[in-house]
Amino acid sequence: MQKARPAKEKENNGWKQEQEMASLQEVNRSIAIKKDGSFFRRLLGFIGPGYLVAVGYMDPGNWATSIAGGSQFGYTLLSVILISNLMAILLQALSAKLGIVSGRDLAQACRDHYSKPVSFMLWILCELAIAACDLAEVIGAAIALNLLFDIPLVYGVCITAFDVLLILLLQNKGFRYIEAFVIALIATIAVCFGIELFLSKPEIGGVVQGFLPSTEIVSNPQMLYIALGILGATVMPHNLYLHSSIVQTREYDRSLEGKRSAIRFATIDSTVALMLALFINAAILILSAAAFHTSGHTEVAEIQDAYHLLDPLLGSGIAGIMFGVALLASGQNSTLTGTLAGQIVMEGFLRIRLKPWIRRLITRMIAIIPAVIVTLLYGEKGTGQLLILSQVILSLQLSFAVIPLVKFTSDKNKMGPFVNKPITKWLAWFVALLILVLNVYLLWGTFFN
Repeated sequence: MQKARPAKEKENNGWKQEQEMASLQEVNRSIAIKKDGSFFRRLLGFIGPGYLVAVGYMDPGNWATSIAGGSQFGYTLLSVILISNLMAILLQALSAKLGIVSGRDLAQACRDHYSKPVSFMLWILCELAIAACDLAEVIGAAIALNLLFDIPLVYGVCITAFDVLLILLLQNKGFRYIEAFVIALIATIAVCFGIELFLSKPEIGGVVQGFLPSTEIVSNPQMLYIALGILGATVMPHNLYLHSSIVQTREYDRSLEGKRSAIRFATIDSTVALMLALFINAAILILSAAAFHTSGHTEVAEIQDAYHLLDPLLGSGIAGIMFGVALLASGQNSTLTGTLAGQIVMEGFLRIRLKPWIRRLITRMIAIIPAVIVTLLYGEKGTGQLLILSQVILSLQLSFAVIPLVKFTSDKNKMGPFVNKPITKWLAWFVALLILVLNVYLLWGTFFN
C-alpha cells in the first residue's frame, strides 16, 4: 500500500491544492490522440470511455424494474426509460468536462473542495454504492450461470470471484484492451436482445406510443412506483466518478482549444454509447411487454421467471438462452467498471493506492459474503430481494455524487471559460433536484409501503 505525499496548499485556478497524483496514474495520458486528420479519425481516439460508462446503465440491477414494468403495464413506461437516459447523457457530459478541464476526477475534486470529515463521509457512501453495485453484478452473474448451466446459486456466487484474474490480465495489457473487451460484451448483449425482439414480434404502434409521456403514469400509483424505480436506479453514482477519470487516459492538447475539442469528442462518445444503453434497456421492457403482458403474465418480475417463460411463450428454443447469455455478459461487464471506480474513489478521496488485485478482492468479498449467506438461507427469493436492496443503496448515494458534480461544473472559479452556460446550469440543477426528490420518494415507498 502506498500513500502519496500531501499536496501543498496553493491557490490554483479556483482549486485549493495542486494535483500531485494523477487519476488512475498507471494509465493517465497513456492513449495518444492525433492532433490532425479528419474529424472521424480524431473522434476514434476518444471512443471507449463512454462505453465503460454505459455498462452501468444496463447492469443486472436494472433488469428487474424493466421486466416488471413491461409485464404489468406493457409499453407505457418506455417514456420513463427515455427521460432517464436523457438525464444520464447530461450528467455524464458534465462528468467528462470536469475531468478534462480540471485534470481531476470527481473524488479528487470533492477532496479539494470539502473538509476532511465531509470528504471521508462521501468516500464511505461511495464505497457502499460500489459494493451494492458489485452485489447486483454477483447475483446477476450467478443467476445467469444457474439458468444456463444449472450451477447452484451458491457455487455461481463463488465462481464470480475468479473474474479478478480476467481483470488483471486486461489491465496488464493496456487500457485499450479493457475498452475493447467491454465494447465486445455490450455488442453481445445488443445482438442477444435484437434476436429476442425479432422473436417476440412487438407491436410497433404500441412501442412508438410508449415513448410518448402519458398522464396515466402519474395517476396510477403502482405504475408511478415502478417508473420512479426506473428513474432512480438508472444513473449510477460510481459512473460519475469513473467517467471524470477515464477521459484523462487520452493524451490530448491541454490548451483551451485542445480541451474544448476533447470535451466535444468525449461528449459524442458518451452520448452514442448511452443511446446504445437506451436501446438495450428499452429492449428488455419491450420484450417483457410483448412476451408477458400480451399473454396475460402480468406478474412476472423475477429474472428467473422471465427466463423460464420466454421459450414456451415465444415458441423458440433459443429465446431463453439468448436472455441468459445477455445477463451473463451484463454481469461480467459491470465487474470491470466497478473495479476501476473503486480504485478511483479510494485514490481520489484518501490518496491511498492499493494493488489492483487487492482492491478487487476486497470489493468482491464485500459482495460475495452477504450473497452467499442469503442464498444459503433463502434461495432464489432471497437473491431477488437482495438485488432490490442493492438498488435502494445505490439510490440513497446518488445525490451525494450528482450535487457536487453540478456545483463544481457551475463554478466559474473552478471551470473558467468552460463553466456551465446558464441553460445547462439550471437544467443540471433541475435534474439534480428531481433525482433527489424521486429517490427520497422511492426510499420511503421501499421501507414504509
